Amino acid sequence: MIMSVEHPSRDTLKKWLEEAKTIAVVGLSNNPNRTSYQIAVAMEQAGYTIVPVNPNISDWQGKKAFASLDEVDIDIDIVNVFRRSVFVKDLLEPFLRIGAKTFWTQLGVQDEYVYKQLTEKGVQVVMDRCIKVEQAITGATPK
Repeated sequence: MIMSVEHPSRDTLKKWLEEAKTIAVVGLSNNPNRTSYQIAVAMEQAGYTIVPVNPNISDWQGKKAFASLDEVDIDIDIVNVFRRSVFVKDLLEPFLRIGAKTFWTQLGVQDEYVYKQLTEKGVQVVMDRCIKVEQAITGATPK
C-alpha cells in the first residue's frame, strides 16, 4: 500500500515553530551559497538556536558541529534535514534516541516509511517543506 505524507496545517506549523527554540540542521554546509547555510542563517536571525550536524565540518558560524545526531548533547526541538531522501531512513533511530519533538525535511525530501514510523510514535513530522518559508508565512518566532 502506498501512503502519502500528509502536511500539517499552517496553524499547526506555526504552533510547532513557536514552541521550538533549538533546531539541529542535518547536512548544514559551511558554504554560504548552499541552501542549508542560507536557511540556517535566516532561522538563527528569526531567533532560533542552530545546532550544526555534518561530519564534514568542525564548526558553523563559530558553533561546534556534530558529526551525527547521536553525538548531539544539546536538547533539540526540531531536526531539520538537508539530505537526499535516500538518507532519511538512516536518521530514524538517531532521531528517536535524541528525543526531539519535530522531524522536518526540506523541499524535495521525503520518506514514507520514516513518516509512518514517526507519526505512529506521536512525533510531529513535516516533509517536503521549507522551514524558512513556513516560518516567514506564519510569522512564527520562538517563545
